[in-house]
Amino acid sequence: MRTHLITLCAVMALVPASRAFAGGMLTGVDVMSATVMQEGQSSFSGLGMRARLHPEQLVAGFEILPSVEYWRNSSTVPPYDIRATRKDATMAVDGRYTFHYKNMEPYAGAGFGIHFLSSKVNAPSLGLNEAKDSVIKGGLAALAGVSFGMTARLDNFIELKYHHIPEYRQLKINWGLAVKL
Repeated sequence: MRTHLITLCAVMALVPASRAFAGGMLTGVDVMSATVMQEGQSSFSGLGMRARLHPEQLVAGFEILPSVEYWRNSSTVPPYDIRATRKDATMAVDGRYTFHYKNMEPYAGAGFGIHFLSSKVNAPSLGLNEAKDSVIKGGLAALAGVSFGMTARLDNFIELKYHHIPEYRQLKINWGLAVKL
């Protein structure tokens, strides 16, 4: 987990520097919270951050969204001394098209992400002591959402994002703040 937090902090530190490097391509930064529903589990919370890039040669309204997302779910069953932890750190790139409708901006897009999934179970009463499993999987994503302007530089948004990862499919309801640069 410490490695994932260090990576997230490094990305957050690099975003301001990348604006100068990208020659003005960086148009904003989004910070979000998520309700994650993974196949075979109840819902839980996650966090994420993404940059919004618009290279000059792209169509107006189309953006590239490199992102980092993280969630961790932990369960304990005291009578049986069972503890289970699952987590996913994701590095992804999505493309989305935004259009204007009245005073909101609906959008839709798709992308690809690399998921670093791990599970840990400790159930001594069942003979399972600190069992661990980690896997790295790629998966396609689809997203749709709407953004609402709050100020000239600040929007809030809500979106639905589906990650198609074989055996680990996830549906996320993301909401957060978008800062326009």
